[in-house]
Order: sequence, then C-alpha cells, then structure tokens
Amino acid sequence: MDERGPPKVKNKAAAPLQITAEQILREAYERREPSLQVPKQRIADLEELHEFQGRKRKEYEDALRRNRLNIHQWIRYAQWELEQKEYARARSIFERALEIEPTDVPLWLRYIESEIKNRNVNHARNLFDRAVTLLPRVDKLWYKYVSMEETLTNVPGTRTVFERWMEWEPEPQAWQSYINLEKRYGEYDRARAIFERFTVVHPQSEYWIKWARFEDDYGSPENVREVYATAVDSLRAAGDEFVDEKLLGSWAKWEARQKNFEKARELYKFGLDTLSRAKSMRLYNEYSAFEKQFGDREGIEDVIFKKRRAEYEEKVVENPQNYDAWFDYLAMSEESAQTSEEVRELYERAIANVPPTQEKRHWRRYIFLWIRYAIYEELTTKDFEQARDVYKACLKLIPHKQFTFAKIWYMYACFEIRRNNLPIARKQLGMALGMCPKPKLFKDYIDLEMKLREFDRCRKLYEKFLQVYPKYSQAWLDYAELEQMLGDEERAGAILQLAMSIPGVNLGL
Repeated sequence: MDERGPPKVKNKAAAPLQITAEQILREAYERREPSLQVPKQRIADLEELHEFQGRKRKEYEDALRRNRLNIHQWIRYAQWELEQKEYARARSIFERALEIEPTDVPLWLRYIESEIKNRNVNHARNLFDRAVTLLPRVDKLWYKYVSMEETLTNVPGTRTVFERWMEWEPEPQAWQSYINLEKRYGEYDRARAIFERFTVVHPQSEYWIKWARFEDDYGSPENVREVYATAVDSLRAAGDEFVDEKLLGSWAKWEARQKNFEKARELYKFGLDTLSRAKSMRLYNEYSAFEKQFGDREGIEDVIFKKRRAEYEEKVVENPQNYDAWFDYLAMSEESAQTSEEVRELYERAIANVPPTQEKRHWRRYIFLWIRYAIYEELTTKDFEQARDVYKACLKLIPHKQFTFAKIWYMYACFEIRRNNLPIARKQLGMALGMCPKPKLFKDYIDLEMKLREFDRCRKLYEKFLQVYPKYSQAWLDYAELEQMLGDEERAGAILQLAMSIPGVNLGL
C-alpha cells in the first residue's frame, strides 16, 4: 500500500492565463457538431406515395407491436392517417386503441374531435353516446357533448343530453350550466324546475341563495320569499345546526330592500337565537349595521345583548364550571328585558353544574350562585316560596359532613325572620349547630338573638359554644362582655375567672 499520499502542488501561484467558465461554455457552443436532420423527401407520383405510406404504416405497426399500451403512439398513428385523408383507416386505429384502453378520456376526445373536425356529426354523436354511457362520471365528456349540440343549434337535443346527465346527480356546476342554457333561451319555468331538483340533490345554502336571486331577477317577490322559506324549513328539518348564516342574512337583506324591516329584524333575531356564536359572527355584524340604519335605540341594545349572550354561552358551554362567566351571564340577563322564567331557567342551568369534587375550595364560588338565585327570587320576582325552595335545595346539596357554609344557614334564617317565621329560623340554626357546629355559626346565631334582645338565648348559646370550643378565647371575652353590658359584673368576672383556669386559653388581660 502506497503511504506517500496524494502528490503535493509545489507552485500554488495563479496561472498566467485565466479562463472563465463563460469562455469555456462559449467555446463548447462554437465547436458543437451540427445535428443530423432527416432529409426532405419529395414524392413525385402515386406509386411513391403508396410506397411512403406503406413504409410509415409498417413503422407505426411495428412500434405498436412492441408496446400496445402506448396510447400516445396510437393517437399519433391515427393523426397521421387523418393527414393522409384516410378517414376510414384513422377510425379503425381509434377503435383498435379503444379496445385496449376503453376508459382513456383523452383518447375519446381526440377521436370525437377528429369526427367533428371532418363534419361527421352523426358519428361524433354516436361516439359521445358511447363515451358517456361507459364513463358517466366524467364531466368533461358531458360538457363537450352539450357544447356540440348547442353549437349545432339543436336545443332539444342539448336539453336531452342535460337530462341524461342530471340523472347521475353531477356536481353543482353541471346543474348551473343546465340552468344557464334555459336562461339563454328564455325558458324561465324550465330553469325554475331545474333549480327545484338541484336543491334537492345539493341542499347547501349557497344554491338556495342562487335560486332566490334567480327569482328576484325573473320572478316575483312572492316567489323569492317562498324559496327562502322553503330553504330554511328544509335545512331545519335536518337539524338547526344545518341552518346557515349566509342564507338568513341574504333573506334579511332582501326583506330590507323590500322595506319589510320587521320581517328582516325577525330573521336576524331568529338566526342569532338559533346559531352558535362561532357560526353567526357575520350575522351579528349585518344585524348591527341593519339596526344602525333602520332601527332605534332598543334595537341596537338588543343586538348588543344578543352578541354578549352568545359570547357567554360559548364560555359556559366550553367550561360549565366557569362560575365567573355564569355570574356575568346572569347579571346581563337580569339587566335586560328578559322574563323571570328565562332568568330562572338560566339560574337552573348554572346551579346544575355542581363541582366535581367535595373540596370546599371548589365550592366557594359555586355556592354564591345559589345565594344570588335566592336573592333574585325574593327581591325581584317576589316569589317567596320559590326563594324558600332555593335555600332548602342548596342546604340539601351541601355535603355537611365534609364542610358547610355558615353564610347560607344564616341567610336562610334571616329570610324566614323577614317572613315572620322566627321559630323556623331558630330551628334551622339549631339544626346547623347540631350538624356542623362551626364557630361562625355560633357567632351568627348569637348575633341574631342579640338583635332580637333575647339575652337568655344568647347565654345558652354561649354556654353551648364554650362546651364545644372551650379553648376559644374570643368566645369567653364576648360572653363576659355580654354580661358586663347587661350589668352583671359579678357574673362577667366569674366567666373570666373560669376561662383563665382552663389551660390554653389566652384572654390577653
């Protein structure tokens, strides 16, 4: 093995004569050899022509024997025969090619175009019939077919071809082409009938809108309104989610142009109530512009309300435990002109979203939905029985063995006092102390009895409080302060002396 490595260049200086890449390419181009060209052949008589044709045919046939699947070779062969005015031979070549590839669309088209070019109309028509029978889903064949018939001013024949085509329920553009044909010849009733079949096969809103515009141009306002109404009913029959904002917006704009503003407003409101916010943003903008142009202050406020309601609906549907969104939604609903039934239904939807866990931190915001609901029923609707039911349902729902909320017990008791049901209020607070004797509950109950000037009850509650929480220093001080306020200094001192005798009680005296 040679370990000397590659040869080293001793002189690395630049060459005295520099040659650019451009010079190399120019010299290569100038020195290229001329390409070989086939010499032109002059045919002097008929015998030489036959000899030339025979030789060319043999070349084509040999090429096809080597590769019969080369459709381009078949087409070139047929085209050469056409140039030789040998139409029968060209037709035979096309037929032989179709036996090999009967579904090759370019082959069919070249065959048909050759017949049309040589004015063999009937043969071209027969070829079209064969092609569309074999390949009914190839729209290009149908388009060529109807184009030929219309070019020949054979309108009944063109209509017949279209009818055959429509039986296969093609793409929307094919239906539109059929309609345009009838419009060009003033057959508006026929075009209307085609639209009716068209929208059954393709019930998308854009095609209903095209039909309505057609009726607007060539029909009557009653026809336009009937088309729009049929479209909405048809889409709603499949489900409200199939109703499209484009359709409703188009209908509302048309009604506005007809000076039927109430109908337009009704359509906008229907769309905003039916469609989700994601599917109705365009409709919101159109409705806002409509109210600014034709409406009043109430109409504009209604648009804003519907837009905000859709935003809140989207939030609470996305996350039902988003209680802040529910609070905003409820506040907006109460401020609007909604009925109490609608607001109550919204409250029921909100409180139905119970926190998934029994941890108090997850319930803190949720419990205020119940409080707000009860206050709404008491102060706004004046339905006191419904308010009482709300309090009871809330207390029944809270898992008191894990935690409770003193606020809801106290608020319910205050509600019963306002309804002159003091025994029921005391019973509820007593039940609360029996189920979950929290310091806050004792304080609230004592505060209530203090306001009622029931001092003996306060003493009993303090005694119960200190039995449950004997080391709760503030309770001892409050109890002593109560006795001092009542003028029983001796009793107050005894309470303080007893508190100081208990280990762990720090009165701070």
